[in-house]
Amino acid sequence: MKLGIVKVKLEREVNAYVVACSTTKEAIVIDPGLPAEKIADQLKGLTVKYILATHCHPGHVAGKDALKEVAGGETGLHSADAKQFLRSADRYLADGDELQFGEFTLTVLHTPGHTPGSLCFVVANHAFVGDTILAGGIGKQTPETDLRRQMMSIGTKLLRLPMSTALYPGHGPATSLERELAQNPIFRGAPAGR
Repeated sequence: MKLGIVKVKLEREVNAYVVACSTTKEAIVIDPGLPAEKIADQLKGLTVKYILATHCHPGHVAGKDALKEVAGGETGLHSADAKQFLRSADRYLADGDELQFGEFTLTVLHTPGHTPGSLCFVVANHAFVGDTILAGGIGKQTPETDLRRQMMSIGTKLLRLPMSTALYPGHGPATSLERELAQNPIFRGAPAGR
């Protein structure tokens, strides 16, 4: 079982990810921003099963329908963000949902805070965290951000993952849970694990 992860840099400094099972060539796309063609270029030889958004800020979801047209696959996001941002999808994802692609299972975590419907997606020891947490920080606050709720989501959902989990955020470089706990200023003053 081998997982391929390709980061695609989009407009607004958004990272989209193409996550593929190397054996079956089935793939998921995470955060289909614009230009959709830039993501489509990375899909040669792959069958797209799902096109998922971590949240519905335009940079992370504006290419969803264009990408579905060229690549196929089911679109998915959380209903709270669908309402907030007037977006629709083929399916609305909830905490604990599991999506199969190839030999892998993606688990959905609902991590409200950055937006009401923010999601993180966990595949093996990789977590695609959108703007819930970034290397050295968190996503920019917007009118719909609830910082207290976001910190609670990080504490109750992300910190339950193994420390070695790799984090792939919606902006900036990849990191790990361990590194963020040690270096991210949002954890200053958080009780250290004893």
